[in-house]
Amino acid sequence: MGATADRKVILVTRKTRLEELLARYHSLAQARFYLEHLGADITDYQREHDTYLAAREQAVAVLSRYLRRQVVDRQFLPNFLFGPEDIVVALGQDGLVANTMKYLNGQPLLGVNPDPARHDGVLLPFKVGDLARVLAEATQDRRPARPVTMARAELSDQQVLYAVNDFFIGPRSHTSARYEIRLGAQSEVQSSSGVIVSTGLGSTAWLKSIVTGARAIAQPGGGEAAYQPLPWDTDRLVFAVREPFPSRASQATLVYGNVPRGEQIVLRSLMPETGVIFSDGIEADFLQFNAGTEARIGVAERSGQLVQ
Repeated sequence: MGATADRKVILVTRKTRLEELLARYHSLAQARFYLEHLGADITDYQREHDTYLAAREQAVAVLSRYLRRQVVDRQFLPNFLFGPEDIVVALGQDGLVANTMKYLNGQPLLGVNPDPARHDGVLLPFKVGDLARVLAEATQDRRPARPVTMARAELSDQQVLYAVNDFFIGPRSHTSARYEIRLGAQSEVQSSSGVIVSTGLGSTAWLKSIVTGARAIAQPGGGEAAYQPLPWDTDRLVFAVREPFPSRASQATLVYGNVPRGEQIVLRSLMPETGVIFSDGIEADFLQFNAGTEARIGVAERSGQLVQ
């Protein structure tokens, strides 16, 4: 494999839905009883599980050809230390690729689709059968990589969180968020169900649903309004306030806009408790955003590198 054959290869995996049920109910019989009690069928869970396990075994077999290799479950990513020369493989859905990328700092990432019949795989250009060839080329730096702009949130106490798709800033539960928002010279106090700050990649996901819904409300019966997502390597972020509520104590004019590279959108929490910031839909990996805390969010100094 050449001089770079000793680069460490890391395979990131996830638990299947069936494994999560087994962890909760301790046996297949109990999991089946739970699903059937709700009128569901465990067959699809089992089929998905078997397909993923077969893909995982095949991927592990490919990794066995490398002296330096490791398999890491998604739940351990927040505390896992990646080396600067590591090659990373994510075997799962698009969300696993995004969740892995936000913990990387320029290391090449291969997204592998374990079940093409089930997953569209926007971030999963490879099948398991491609892995041996593509990984060999990636360790020799002979595969192109597509840059992906990331976002960075830093709190006033220096805690930092990165996002590949988007940040959510708001309440942990379905209550109103209260905060002061500032962009450039414009600032106001708001009450809403939270703020989304999206990257170019994230503009195809949560941000798209927010904009599409808002346009449908503003133009009822007008059909689906045209929406153009941003390039993955765009040099700006886009923010959108969800359900802003104007009142004597809150405004609703700074509700949508761009945050160019080099600038930041600043939010200061006015919530005594339950305020959070989480990224890429992973609620378990969050920063507390309670009264007095200030968050500065902008384009990250690093970007993801998705192998093509």
